Amino acid sequence: MIDRCLTEIAAFASGTLLPTDAVPAPGPEIVSTVVTDSRRVGPGALFVALAGERTDGHAHVGTAATAGAIAALVSDVAAARASLSDAGAVLPLIEVPDTVAALGALARQHLADLRRRAARHGGALTVVAVTGSVGKTTTKDLTRQLLAAQAPTVAPIASFNNEIGLPLTVLETDADTRFLVLEMGASAPGHIAYLTDIAPLDAAAVLMVGHAHMEGFGSVDGVARAKSEIVRGLVPSGTAVLNLDDPRTAAMAELAPRTLTFSASGAPEADIRADTVELDAAAHAVFDLHLPGLEAPRRLRLAVPGAHNVANALAAAGMALAAGAAPERIAEHLAHVHLESPHRMDVTLLGRDLLLIDDAYNANIDSMTAAFDSLHSLAGSRRRVAIISEMLELGASSAADHARTGELAAQSGVALLVTVGAGAAPAAAAARAAGVDTLELPDADAALTALDAPDGPLHDGDVVLVKGSNGSGAWRLADHLRDSLKEMQAQ
Repeated sequence: MIDRCLTEIAAFASGTLLPTDAVPAPGPEIVSTVVTDSRRVGPGALFVALAGERTDGHAHVGTAATAGAIAALVSDVAAARASLSDAGAVLPLIEVPDTVAALGALARQHLADLRRRAARHGGALTVVAVTGSVGKTTTKDLTRQLLAAQAPTVAPIASFNNEIGLPLTVLETDADTRFLVLEMGASAPGHIAYLTDIAPLDAAAVLMVGHAHMEGFGSVDGVARAKSEIVRGLVPSGTAVLNLDDPRTAAMAELAPRTLTFSASGAPEADIRADTVELDAAAHAVFDLHLPGLEAPRRLRLAVPGAHNVANALAAAGMALAAGAAPERIAEHLAHVHLESPHRMDVTLLGRDLLLIDDAYNANIDSMTAAFDSLHSLAGSRRRVAIISEMLELGASSAADHARTGELAAQSGVALLVTVGAGAAPAAAAARAAGVDTLELPDADAALTALDAPDGPLHDGDVVLVKGSNGSGAWRLADHLRDSLKEMQAQ
């Protein structure tokens, strides 16, 4: 972010700047970064004390002070001062009623100020964002790369897509930033509207409406209404980039000032589409790209595997086009963009000639379907193993969606299905009924033990898909396999 003095920070956050007895009235101290983790505090940082599920940030204000923080944004002044006393430290405090809301207000005012500054100099800071039940982070990563090839671009790490991660990303922008790429997630109505209030959008992409976080929405139509909040968050001149292959997403066009549509199935009425899609031996899509502004379709091969990534790539191209990137440059760079965030369809050949498909960041039935399609495409003649941890937040559809996962495993030729967590039991039952060998394990710790056993479930030459919800530990299994087999490979 650009350097800002404490009085400006306090004003942006609608807070009260409090001196301490040991510190004179706050002067021109300059904040150059904002953090919520005391372990990331360095000189020039504003530490935002958040009350989390496991720890309260107010207990770490003293640690932040000794690490060089300029000030702390707090809601519990007594707890913050107690932490400072325990550390033998002093620090100016900015008091607010709610530190999460104040973090959002700070980001909102920071971005608005940068946009005004850019406009005064004849420039712009263009803000684009993506949402959808599947593919948000991958599309964000692809869009970031397309726009970074044009001008300085800021985007979140991993999937910083909520009321804390998004403001932190916004606050990374500075006077040189030309493009800001955001990811917007939601687990209940109103979440995306809150995020677009912080960062009004010049372009917004909706990938698809599916079954993610069903507990918070009640139905797929409820998910659609929540995702449509991103289109309502466009500035008056903004553009919605909509998936024409998904009827609920396509219907959002009536909410948008302007639209660009995309179709991975090659629908001729789409503005951006892929024709003659083929998968090569490494499961990378090869297709003809139709993009407004190109003189003729461009044949290209995606550097990211999986047929489902055609739609993600088209959405990224649409956002880049809406942001003002040249069509020729988009087509040129689209063939070279790659996965940046961990546990998203990461395909690695490891020791024991084992091919790992790590798609373990999160899961719902839509992304599970895409993952099994990729397993089928990549496996060839290899023995197929799927390690599936429980899918969370599915609500009433949980049992049916897990059972469908077992059917998908059978249909994709899986020889062994390993399920992790009690909620995944219907997947094992459905797979067994279809003739698939199954191994049911109670949790990720038990799965790690099984994988390390001398008579473990994996064979040399297997292709192994690891997929599941973040909270049920699938990512731990993928990391363990990668680390242990890489170590074996190096020996």
